[in-house]
Amino acid sequence: MTLAMSGFDGGPDAGLFSPVRVGTPVEEAVSERAWLQCLLDAEAALARAQAALGTVPAAAARAITRAARAEHFDLRALALQARETANPVVGLVRALTAVVAAEDPQAAEYVHRGSTSQDVLDTGTMLMCRRALELILQDLERTAAALAALAGRHRDTVMAGRTLALHAVPTTFGLKAAGWHQLVSDAAARIAAARDALPLSLGGAAGTLAGYLQFAAPEVVSAGEYGQRLVDAFAAETRLARPVLPWHALRTPVADTAAALAFTTGALGKLAADVQVLVRTEIAEVAEPAVAGRGGSSAMPHKRNPVLSTLIRSAALQVPLLTAGLTQCLVAEDERSAGVWHAEWLLLREALRLAGGAAVTAAELAEGLTPDPARMRHNLNLTGSQIVSERLAATLTPSIGKARAKDLLAQASHTADQQRIPLLEVLRTLPEVTAHHSDAELQQLLDPTAYVGDAPALTARALDTAAPAPAPRPTRRAL
Repeated sequence: MTLAMSGFDGGPDAGLFSPVRVGTPVEEAVSERAWLQCLLDAEAALARAQAALGTVPAAAARAITRAARAEHFDLRALALQARETANPVVGLVRALTAVVAAEDPQAAEYVHRGSTSQDVLDTGTMLMCRRALELILQDLERTAAALAALAGRHRDTVMAGRTLALHAVPTTFGLKAAGWHQLVSDAAARIAAARDALPLSLGGAAGTLAGYLQFAAPEVVSAGEYGQRLVDAFAAETRLARPVLPWHALRTPVADTAAALAFTTGALGKLAADVQVLVRTEIAEVAEPAVAGRGGSSAMPHKRNPVLSTLIRSAALQVPLLTAGLTQCLVAEDERSAGVWHAEWLLLREALRLAGGAAVTAAELAEGLTPDPARMRHNLNLTGSQIVSERLAATLTPSIGKARAKDLLAQASHTADQQRIPLLEVLRTLPEVTAHHSDAELQQLLDPTAYVGDAPALTARALDTAAPAPAPRPTRRAL
């Protein structure tokens, strides 16, 4: 069967098998056309920076900037040319030069002047990352705000705490939501830091700036400052951070971005995993936001599947694998790598797409999540007050000793389970208990709503000490 017969037309990735990111703002921000525009933006910014220092005519920089529009270029043709050069910039420079020459033949001489493919691709990639990370940050801030509101409303809503899948001791839904909020706030801080640290790339063929210096006027080069002045001018044009050194083979910026994306999807994945537990039919303590047509099953009409948490969890399971690959790319040989640099591109783009999809989905989930306090109270009573056996053991310890109190409560709980009766009924038959506590005292001690420790105070403290909004990003910042 030929590709044409099978229906393959070589078109763009429609997202059919990545529903978590399809149709999201980040998907568009890191599309091939958007990335191409970022490469062109890098080329135009470089020309303007050189013009600001007098080493490229201002008219040429203006002509290059006008030509540097993605709609002037054939993506597929550039992609096919990249097979011959192992990166898309060589063909792009050739095509950009032709577009500039059609308007101003003299200006064409100044396209990519003194530069190298990696400077343009890395700078363009950082521009793309900044746009994507800004979108992710906005969605994380939405998510955090919604979770903070949820925690505040349910600070005193008691529910069963669960450890190792079983009821442990009572907690509050507010504290659970505050925990989600803390993770999302931590993720937002990491994304903001990664965004602010994204650096321009300017090193030339082997990280020495030699090509840029060679094309500059001799009197400028002799001052010994042109390279740093060019970096400064390029930083001003791109609004990217100013690196201490060229980073062709020092892949800290990519590894740091990867780490922030991995943490972010992990934090959102925790929210999703908890929601998936709480929406189970037999638990039903929360519900995802209801939208007509969402969550339907192809076979079971009664089902409304937890689609949002499922999408988030799918991203949380994929991104760490991608970012492990990006971290591995720190092991780059020489001054520029053959294959390591190239391996980063799609790993980084997919990690951005998935994290962006998870973030926008989490915002929708958090803003529409509906707790059911009545159901929480129902589930709290499922063990017949055994959920507060820890409290009884601690209360009996001064009278009968710690070890005996623990053994006695373990035996009483086992009896209650075997006979399917409330724990109180068993305790009423035990002289070691009734000798020290009246029936009224036992009923009070067995009330799960009265044993939440500092959960409300912890929730309030978490919300009171929530991190402030990230500061505006600086114009430039050293790595």
